[in-house]
Amino acid sequence: MNITTPALLFPAISLLLLAYTNRFLTLAQLIRQLAGSAPEDIPLVRAQVPGLKLRISLIRFMQTFAVVSFLLCALAMLAIFLAHASLGHWLFGLSIVTLAISLVLSLVEVVISTQALSVVVADLERRCGKQG
Repeated sequence: MNITTPALLFPAISLLLLAYTNRFLTLAQLIRQLAGSAPEDIPLVRAQVPGLKLRISLIRFMQTFAVVSFLLCALAMLAIFLAHASLGHWLFGLSIVTLAISLVLSLVEVVISTQALSVVVADLERRCGKQG
């Protein structure tokens, strides 16, 4: 393995961090909107709060593992550059493991997000049923 192998992971991790940041910003905007909800929306908001809290934690851990992966990847390149190939291999392997953990957490967050959308859809159905 040469120095370009871990370097190939850099753009992927950077894009992943950008995607995670966008998810966090979207979630923050949603929470702010829910905080200003009308009194008749309180049951819907209350139903979403546990999922929102869990999603915030998951996104924090997703970002943490992605940053650790990025750091380990950089250290792997440094180790290879300094002719410590064995250390570089281990660091690169750890980088891939932490990246995989980040991706699994991302999948869990997506599942929770879709469940939250189901709560909103059920509320819409309830409201439409009352009017129709």
